[in-house]
Order: sequence, then structure tokens, then C-alpha cells
Amino acid sequence: MRRAGVLLHPTALPGPPACGSFGAVAHDWLDRLADHGIKAWQLLPLAPTDGLGSPYSSPSGFALNPWLLDAELLCSDGLIEAADLGGLPSAAEAHRLDLAVAEQRAFALAQLLLQRHPQWDAAVRQSFAHWRQQQRSWLVDHCRFMVLRRRHGGQPWWTWPAPLAGRQRAALHALDQQEHQALLQEALLQWQLQQQWQRLLDHARQRQVQVIGDLPFYVAHDSADVWSHRCLFSAAPDGHLSEQSGVPPDYFSATGQLWGTPVYRWPLHRLTRFRWWLRRLERQLSLFDLLRLDHFRALEAAWCVPGADRTAEHGRWRPSPGRSLLRKLRRRCGSAGMPLIAEDLGVITPGVEALRDRNRLPGMKILQFAFDGHPDNPFLPANYQGTNWCVYTGTHDNATCIGWWQSLGDDQRRQVEELLGPVQAPGWQLLELALASRADWAVVPLQDLLELGEEARFNTPGTSDGNWRWRFSGSLDQLKGPLQGLGELAQRHQR
Repeated sequence: MRRAGVLLHPTALPGPPACGSFGAVAHDWLDRLADHGIKAWQLLPLAPTDGLGSPYSSPSGFALNPWLLDAELLCSDGLIEAADLGGLPSAAEAHRLDLAVAEQRAFALAQLLLQRHPQWDAAVRQSFAHWRQQQRSWLVDHCRFMVLRRRHGGQPWWTWPAPLAGRQRAALHALDQQEHQALLQEALLQWQLQQQWQRLLDHARQRQVQVIGDLPFYVAHDSADVWSHRCLFSAAPDGHLSEQSGVPPDYFSATGQLWGTPVYRWPLHRLTRFRWWLRRLERQLSLFDLLRLDHFRALEAAWCVPGADRTAEHGRWRPSPGRSLLRKLRRRCGSAGMPLIAEDLGVITPGVEALRDRNRLPGMKILQFAFDGHPDNPFLPANYQGTNWCVYTGTHDNATCIGWWQSLGDDQRRQVEELLGPVQAPGWQLLELALASRADWAVVPLQDLLELGEEARFNTPGTSDGNWRWRFSGSLDQLKGPLQGLGELAQRHQR
């Protein structure tokens, strides 16, 4: 099915103080997409964020972001009381995500869940206990990690006392006894996040809106995953990195990009038959209809940089066993095929393309990249081979289309206008180009539908301030015109 979709992370939804949530506004958002015939909603990773708000550098490859828990839903489900709502932290600005208030609000809700837990009826407590046992493979260590991080003032795990950093059995047993209530609180929080998300996902499926998630390739150095499975990552016995991830120098950066996350010790993953990777993928695939795999090219070969380096210049390409991993995943998925999108941007080789095509995975096209003056540019719709593509006007890492157009020089503007005609609304004109293409999916960020400028940019790669914080601060009623326009264009182009 040819689909049109909108890219909008739940944190950017309006409504609740500090941060968007899985609550009533998210359900209303889905209804509005469905009412206008828009068949896909794309999100960024739903994982907890790092200290700067990035969901691509998470303390967990399995958990959900506590900021997205909806207080009103907890109240209507009888898990907290109406009187509890008035005491929750609230942000002053509605158009920006407030990281500090979002964190405080989530922690306050977790404390309320723990406080009210003894008052729930037996069926609810039994449901929680059953879920907790089902998720045990990742939940136990995630809860331990979050409790220990709080105990040690947010310091990274390799600075904790050696018995805890090294996960000595006696130390973990003592932790489980001493912090029983805090561990329970973390588990209750994740349980309700999943309950609320599942309700939203079920609603999307009822309205026939496909939900597209996003999975970072790497996990953060300071994460429950590396702490609890250190042998699978390039972390030395003292916790410091022997190698780190990045990409090599290119046109955009003379020193490359250094990401600072551990790389995978693939021989040990092979020995375990990729158990950790498969659990991670299966967990994420249970949360979405389709999953974008970020930095897909690293499944063919990854740029590995010495752990002490300050730039990515002196790394080397090291082969990855992506073919074996995807073969195992394909067997588990069965005849339906793997519901993955390959984020195949960057330094793409014939080997990467072969891995993508052998597994029949759709790749990505970004229209903002199409205008370099070369007629064979692979991002130009005329050059798409086949239909198995997901085309975007831009993504969360790009400028808004207004900002992109304003940044172009005269030569590039002429190239754009040769294809689009006189440019008056660059976002909408690129959108129509995407919808008219042969690609199976055409996705537009909400900011481009709203014709917003750089003030609404979600992320600027290579920078650390001000990212991930934009929110749509109006009423969803204000989206009627843009969504109707997208729906009409989608219908015209048989999407």
C-alpha cells in the first residue's frame, strides 16, 4: 500500500505541562490523521533520553521514556487520585519541552504509583506481577541501573563502587534487598508506560494508521545494557572504552564525527547467537508496526575509533555480521518479512546496498539532498529504482524546508526551481514531489506542513544545545487545514 505519513515525536505534542504524552491528545492526533486519510505516523525512539534530551543516546535499549507517562490516564484508570494531579510539577512554556520539569514530573508520578500500589485491587496487582515476570530479561537490570544512578548522583556506572560497577553477585543481592521499594517504583513506571503506549498503538491499528518507530544502532556507554552485558561491548574492565563509534572524515567534517558510544564485540554476539540483539529487536518490533533501523550501514561495516581519541580521523572500517543477524531475525519473523526500514544514508557501499536489497528492506530518500546539480543524484525521484523506498522532505536532523530554502545559494535555488517551478512554499512543493514519487512511503515532518522556520528545527547534528525541545503549542484544531491539504494530495497521488 502506498502511504503518506507525518513525522512527529510524542514529546512535541501539545497539552500536558512540560512534555507531550501518551494521553488524550495523542489519541486525538491519531484520529485526525485517520480522518484525513493519512496512513502513517512516524516517531523517534521512545527510549529514555540522555541529559540533553536526545532519544538516540539512551540509558536503556529496552525501556520507555518516563516523560511520556500521562497523569490523567493514570487517574482515570484509578491508579492515582484526582487530588494528586494538582501537586505535579508544571512548566511555564508550552512551546518548548522543559527537560528538568519533565524529569521531575515523571519522578513524581512514579512515586505516586508506588504510594497507591497497595490500594489497587488484586487483579491489577496480579496483572502487574505477570507483566514484570514477562519482561524480566531486561527489566531487572534496567531498574537496578536507574536506582543506582540516582543513588550515585547521576555519575556513570564505571565510577560506582567496584562491587556494583563489576556486578558482583553479593552486591546485587544486597541492592535488591535494600532498594526493594525503589526497584518496585521503577518497574511500576515502566509497566504503566507500556500499558499506555499499547492502548495508543491499538487505537492506531483500529484507525488503520501505521506506526513507524526508530531504533538507534548503538547504545550509550552509560547505559543499563553496557553495565549488565559489558562483554558484548568495547568496554575495558575499568569501564572505559577500548573503541568507540563514529563516521570518518567527509565533505561535512574534516575530522569525522565521534559519537562516543561503544562498538559491538561481534565475535561474542555470534557465540551467543545474537541473543541480546534479537531480544532488543523483538522488544522494539512489539512496540511498532514498522521500525526504522538507524545507521543501517554499520550492519555491513562499522567505523571503529580508538577509545582515547578525540576525533574520528584514525578509525578503521570493521566488518559486521549483519547478514547472519538479519537471517536469524527473518526466520523469527516468518513469511510476513521483516518490518524494518534501512536508514541507508551516509557512506553507502555496494555491500550495504546488497545487504538491504537481499533482505528486501526499504531504504530512505531525503529530498533536501537531491539538488547538487548532478542529474544522477540518487535522491531525485526520477532516479529511484523500484518502489521500496521511504521518501522524506527532511527528517528530524534536517533544517525545516523553510530554513533549508533560505540557506540555499542562487545556483541551488535555480536547480530546485527547474524541477518545482517558482518556489513559494518549499515544504509543500517538496511534499508534492515526494507524494508523486514511486516510493511506497512519503513522510513529512509536521513543521513543514505548518511552514515553520528554523525556530522549529528539532535537532542540529553536531550541536548540544537547544535540540529536541520544539513542541507544537497550539490546539490540534489548528492542524485541520494542513492535515486536510495533505490528505487531499495523498488521495490525488493514490496514497
